[in-house]
Amino acid sequence: MSHKPDLFEPLTLKSVTLPNRVVISPMCQYSAEEGLANDWHFAHLAQFALGGAGAVILEATAVAPEGRITHGDLGLWNDAQIVPLRRIADFLASHGSVPAIQIGHAGRKGSAQRPWRGNLSLTGADAAYGDRPWQTVSASPVPVSQDWHVPSELTEEQLEVLCTAFSETTRRALAAGFQMVELHAAHGYLLHQFLSPLSNFRTDRFGGSLENRMRFPIAVGRAMRDAWPSERPLLARISCVDGMDGGWTIEDSLVFARALKEVGFDLIDCSSGGIAGAATAARLPRELGFQVEMAEAIRNGADMPTMAVGLIIDPQMAEAIIRDGKADLVAIGREALHNPFWPRHAAQALTEGRRDYTDWPDQYGWWLSRREAVLEKIGRG
Repeated sequence: MSHKPDLFEPLTLKSVTLPNRVVISPMCQYSAEEGLANDWHFAHLAQFALGGAGAVILEATAVAPEGRITHGDLGLWNDAQIVPLRRIADFLASHGSVPAIQIGHAGRKGSAQRPWRGNLSLTGADAAYGDRPWQTVSASPVPVSQDWHVPSELTEEQLEVLCTAFSETTRRALAAGFQMVELHAAHGYLLHQFLSPLSNFRTDRFGGSLENRMRFPIAVGRAMRDAWPSERPLLARISCVDGMDGGWTIEDSLVFARALKEVGFDLIDCSSGGIAGAATAARLPRELGFQVEMAEAIRNGADMPTMAVGLIIDPQMAEAIIRDGKADLVAIGREALHNPFWPRHAAQALTEGRRDYTDWPDQYGWWLSRREAVLEKIGRG
């Protein structure tokens, strides 16, 4: 391949230009204290900017304390939480990655144990290490499963309060230095709970028809757009399908994506599943790039940019996704945990010739270029 790989061409969304098409997906760390980011979050996220990602999206960040999944979730419901996030956003930007943040509300999937402590609803026993259960809320008073808390059904007045919470969190994201904000409407969390007929059994204007089930998520999106500078992009992560009988479908997602576009959203991050359990539960057949077709369908059907995500681990596959117009961005998650420098290695893999470290941070590139020369000299290059 003699030309510059399509994966490493820039992409401009409104006034924000990503230097390449590789994005780090939001990955919850469950390591915050009272919603505050700490050194773990800084170290975790900083490595992805050093690794060459075009953008880094911070994990699902709660708009209210009761909107957390676990006690360890990041939050942006008060101004004190801005300061440590600003440190992270500034570092990402200073090393060439666009800083972005995902905001959301867990709804009935809140009050949960951290994954390594069980990944189920909190109980009184969890209070022994400080994680006390709280009352969850949802579109309808229906739990995720029989082993989960029964949520309270949100009133219209509470929905108005939540719209304000999303709006204020969006304003704080701007103050914290983020250039893009992603609305979390996927994986069985609150907005997805309103969208899916498997979790929304309301009989008022927020339930029943597709239009009604979309009403609250669209209201949230509109509140965010009003709070966010018009020249900066807004993203939305959606579960394109529930993957269950009677659930949310790709056709529903097309309608929702078009509505988000009308509100002023700029890109759809295309995931799937999560309405009746963990977002990573294997309800859909798992194979490399298993959600790419969904990103392509939304891109073509809603006529707006999309991001593909889901077991994209091979640089050649990522390149083909962009080259063939199946999506505009490629997101990697757990592959980046395995190899934070995946974008830089992908650039080398997609370019002919000797491995080049000129685009790497000087503190690494200087040493690695000399290491390469030594390895070539001894026949191990």
